[in-house]
Amino acid sequence: MISPILHFLFRHLIKGPHTMRERIAPDPDGLGELVAALERAARRRLGRSLSIRAVDSGSCNGCELEIHAVNNPVYDLERFGIRFVASPRHADVLLVTGPACCNMAEALARTYAATPAPKWVVAMGDCARDGGCFAGSYAILGGTDAVVPVDLHIPGCPPTPKQILSGLLALLDTAGR
Repeated sequence: MISPILHFLFRHLIKGPHTMRERIAPDPDGLGELVAALERAARRRLGRSLSIRAVDSGSCNGCELEIHAVNNPVYDLERFGIRFVASPRHADVLLVTGPACCNMAEALARTYAATPAPKWVVAMGDCARDGGCFAGSYAILGGTDAVVPVDLHIPGCPPTPKQILSGLLALLDTAGR
């Protein structure tokens, strides 16, 4: 007689995994069209794909979680050529999260100076816009524009990945006009 454990293992080895392939449904929110429009706008404005450098200037990391969500398999910016880069010298856009902290002001200014033209700064989230819930603290200078010029604000606490994509598209559509 086969032991219950061996019987269980044998049955599942023969049967295969319990998971089923999920059918990919059409995108009801038009997310695919939004990302495709973003890629087209980047190619039209820059002649190539868009490179983004994320800069955390003192946030609570809520916005960073949404930046990671933009890179997950649902949104997957990489498939459209839009990518996050490790160096500001390779970036077109500085995506700044968090308020402008006293301790990060010089680092943010140096990052801005290291970014080649044409360059745009996007203040992502309420904190980057005006200091958010941290405004008025002795350690906060204000929003991102207290240190570097800002081209676009993406509101939200934190903004959703779809708002981030819409903001980047708006930036590329209006930049240079």
